Amino acid sequence: MPRVIPPENLGCPPIRALTFDSLGLIKVTEARGKERGTPTVVNTWGEMNASRTVLAASIDDRLRNPLLAVARKDGNVEVLNPCNGDLHFSYSVFGDDGCSPEDNEISALHLFRKKIDDQAERSSTLLTCTKKGDVSLRSVKFPDAHGDSTDDASPKTWKACGSGEILVGKVDGSENFSLFGGKRVEANIWDLEQCTKIWSAKSPPKDNLGIFTPTWFTSATFLSNDDHRKFVTGTKSHQVRLYDISTQRRPVLSFDFRETAITAIAEDPDGHTIYVGNASADLASFDIRTGKLLGSFLGKCSGSIRSVVRHPQHQVIASCGLDRYLRVFDVKTRHLISAVFLKQHLTGLVFDSGFSGEETAEANTVVEAATEEKMTIMDQEDDETEEAPVKRKKSKKEKRSREIVFEGEDDEENEDEIEKAPVKTKKSKKEKRSREKVVSEGEEKDELRSKKTREHKKKTKKVKHNQED
Repeated sequence: MPRVIPPENLGCPPIRALTFDSLGLIKVTEARGKERGTPTVVNTWGEMNASRTVLAASIDDRLRNPLLAVARKDGNVEVLNPCNGDLHFSYSVFGDDGCSPEDNEISALHLFRKKIDDQAERSSTLLTCTKKGDVSLRSVKFPDAHGDSTDDASPKTWKACGSGEILVGKVDGSENFSLFGGKRVEANIWDLEQCTKIWSAKSPPKDNLGIFTPTWFTSATFLSNDDHRKFVTGTKSHQVRLYDISTQRRPVLSFDFRETAITAIAEDPDGHTIYVGNASADLASFDIRTGKLLGSFLGKCSGSIRSVVRHPQHQVIASCGLDRYLRVFDVKTRHLISAVFLKQHLTGLVFDSGFSGEETAEANTVVEAATEEKMTIMDQEDDETEEAPVKRKKSKKEKRSREIVFEGEDDEENEDEIEKAPVKTKKSKKEKRSREKVVSEGEEKDELRSKKTREHKKKTKKVKHNQED
């Protein structure tokens, strides 16, 4: 499977994802721009502390006063502002029970979206469930400024199981029913208004070899926001099961996916497609009506997947896990379109659907325009600095030419002498050579002449002497 993102698939639509890791940090990753951008980490909230690992999270991404709730390993539940990370209030689920967070960690958390009146904007309702099955439903008001939070009324509490461990907890779209399941705990549906159990699953029969598979649910989700009767679960024995509480107590459909435990399941808004991730980093989509594998997502992860989330508006899903990457996939092509390395083991993620990216895109355009103006100014300054020495040279020449023009005749003669001097020196060498030649030739001629005169004199003397004789 390819691990490199093809150029045609690079970039993702404007999204905002909040990831949670094993050291208690909350990291905000944004892909800005109207079309396609590259996700980058823009904020990191919290301090690194292994005792404050984020075990569960839920978001209410309304346009006005959005809220984010996180459950930590030390038993504290915090409600934050997902825009800037400000803490509204926090409380501990371990009040007077005497339980320690080590043996009774929070396994499920839900932040309710529905509000009764306008005054509820400064309040929130939270559902928490621990591994031992202690479910708590409480409403909390928080002040505008930093201050102590107050409970509207005493929280509702009940036991979701008598034995075993609760590992899965989900609330349906209407927020009237909840689903619980886990290790040695069959899936069961509760009415949140009455705090009563309305349905419980029945264990599957033994297989052909007579072997009974113990109950161990690891993930679950409702198929539709409008119908709480159909839900899908994933098990430790790499099975995906479809339940319909209106027909029977046993699974309506069951099929296997690879050979490792199912760790994450997410539903699609169409109501019949699900996305399944497992401990061997396999991610695939199924048609739950028939159990048919629609396809596996390309760009294989290298660690156990811990969370899979479908974006409510854009055609993308995101996954994170122990390989420390936040990966974004295209739903239609099932190709990897972006991956961000986040340094720590990731435990979960949520999408902020209220993020559009337009404001940040406009801000980016303004910043880019300002930077372009600065760059043009810098270029102009560089050009001026480059042209400056050229102008100085020309000014010197002009000064010299002006001095030459306005100087007197003496200066012209001096300049002529100065100009001719190097020419004379050059010609003097040649003349010296020529003169030496001329001198040598003249001397030879003089010698010849002197010889001739001497010979002529001798002849004349001889002639005179002969005449006398």
